[in-house]
Amino acid sequence: MHPLDKFTHCPVCGSSHFEKNNFKSKKCLSCGFVYYANPSAATAAFILNSRGELLVVRRGKEPAKGTLDLPGGFVDMDENAEEGMLREIEEETGLKLNSPKYLFSIPNLYEYSGMTIHTLDLFFRLDVDDNCIATADDDAAEAMWMPLSEVDETQFGLQSISQAVKRFLNANR
Repeated sequence: MHPLDKFTHCPVCGSSHFEKNNFKSKKCLSCGFVYYANPSAATAAFILNSRGELLVVRRGKEPAKGTLDLPGGFVDMDENAEEGMLREIEEETGLKLNSPKYLFSIPNLYEYSGMTIHTLDLFFRLDVDDNCIATADDDAAEAMWMPLSEVDETQFGLQSISQAVKRFLNANR
């Protein structure tokens, strides 16, 4: 289902004449308002220590509950991608980090509350000391350091994360 299919009435005037304008927008035939369904910004972090271990978390909530994930999440309004990512890392792992290095982005589909949300996932790398202790919190059920040689992208439940892990591993082996 396209995300715009959930919206049947204009959010400005309430008209039921809120119709498809093009693939990514709807237009109200009563008041002229046009709504665009642009992707939401999300982030994920490859956090590595000097022993060659990657910090991974186990998802504590749907979608993909119980599978592996990278720390990260949605960027809030009035945050840039780096601020949102550092906030999410702290919420999920307790780590207060800085100096992220942007790597790449991947478009994604994220199932939430019965809707398919289009996201643009931005991936960063952070290098940390070996003495960093991560503790699972927020929507992470578990946080663990995993040697890169043991990381298997098929264990990551979200499509873009799995793709990113594969890409990262191919570049860092």
